Amino acid sequence: MWVYEKRLEHPVRVSCPDPRFAKCVITQYGGPDGELSASLRYLNQRYSMPTGKAKALLTDIGTEELAHMEIVASLVYKLVDGAPPEEMERAGLGGHYAQHDHALFWQDANGIPWSAKYIATLGDPVADLTEDLAAEQKARATYENLIHLTDDPLAKEVLQFLRAREIVHFQRFGEMLNDVQFRFSCSKYYINK
Repeated sequence: MWVYEKRLEHPVRVSCPDPRFAKCVITQYGGPDGELSASLRYLNQRYSMPTGKAKALLTDIGTEELAHMEIVASLVYKLVDGAPPEEMERAGLGGHYAQHDHALFWQDANGIPWSAKYIATLGDPVADLTEDLAAEQKARATYENLIHLTDDPLAKEVLQFLRAREIVHFQRFGEMLNDVQFRFSCSKYYINK
């Protein structure tokens, strides 16, 4: 069962529309290291985790990444809301406007559509958690890059919140990786006896 609160996990405000910056932020919506990729990766990997604690962690973080996707979508939409077609074109979003108007579409900053190739899942808990650690670091780095690309203090504040959550996710995945590796080493010890 899902419980959905009809509010964002974190408020999204911008000082003014900025389609140029929206073109950059969209990568966290549908790019290879964005929130869609993260949420689907974690929600898929949970099935092959060896413990209930690991499954719960991936479920929790996977659903939080869905909430982050909603925050990024709100940010992008506010950055393009009301922008005339010629401003979208000047920002490099002419092709996006032609196909989607001001609507959102899962793509990266270069307009490349989201692909399932972005999701790595091997079914090996150690490999998958290691991939998750890397994914969180890539998301953190992308948010840091985005923070450097805007002067809008309101947009920066949203991106700083998202960046901070990626750091927390990285820490939780690191703890779980240690736990899983310890369990594997113990089970191998008892199997070999």
